[in-house]
Amino acid sequence: MRDSEHHGRALAARLDEAQSTGIPIEDSTDFERLSLDEAYRMQHCLIRRRAERGDGPVGVKLGFTSKAKMLQMGVDTVIVGSLTSSMLIEDGGSVSLDGFIHPRIEPEIAFRLGADVDLDGDDAALLNDIDGVAPALEIIDSRYAGFAFTLSSVVADNTSASAFAVGPWQRFNRDGDLENRAVRLVVGDTVRAVGSTAAILGNPSRVLPFLLRAARTHGFTLNAGDVILAGAATAATPLVEGFAEARVAGLGRTAITVEGVSRG
Repeated sequence: MRDSEHHGRALAARLDEAQSTGIPIEDSTDFERLSLDEAYRMQHCLIRRRAERGDGPVGVKLGFTSKAKMLQMGVDTVIVGSLTSSMLIEDGGSVSLDGFIHPRIEPEIAFRLGADVDLDGDDAALLNDIDGVAPALEIIDSRYAGFAFTLSSVVADNTSASAFAVGPWQRFNRDGDLENRAVRLVVGDTVRAVGSTAAILGNPSRVLPFLLRAARTHGFTLNAGDVILAGAATAATPLVEGFAEARVAGLGRTAITVEGVSRG
């Protein structure tokens, strides 16, 4: 095994251990030194480790889907992470804070793929393969101490992906209006954030060409039935015990119950 490959697997194992034990990585220097290509390769290595334990992929999530976040991080494109089966919380189901380090929650728009995606198609190809849209919640939880990261380190850490819930699916109309729907996030019986789907690149559908290009470049597959989380419609807020709900005008709601005490 080449030294670089061995080093990458060792770093992926550190991220996997941090996630499973709830002990954050204090020194993230090695992850910050990665190139973006190396960071995506490490992410795939991390997901393969989970798949070997029966935690297979069920979709992808996008990050940095607001212009402000792109400017803050000095990038001009979105980043992509993987969703796995253990991350899924059933709509109306529950999750324990004991499974996280310093979790935050945000409301999102979810898309569902109705067919396998031809990555060699044009940028409109992915849009044509979407067959469902729904409100969603995503829980993010960086495996680095202090929730501090760079572009490469967050990509390696699977873009902080930790858990998600999706509400009832509606038929996706590619000519429908998703660009300015009101969004509300309730956490612990308090309205924590209000916003608009316009925060997601002006219209959540606009993330899809970015995703297709990232899939080609960084080795993601997009298959029938996969969930795509298009990005946050408001800022993330700390996850606390109690009730959490995302409501999107015209799309409905999804809600979960949060139990337990955070590990860190």
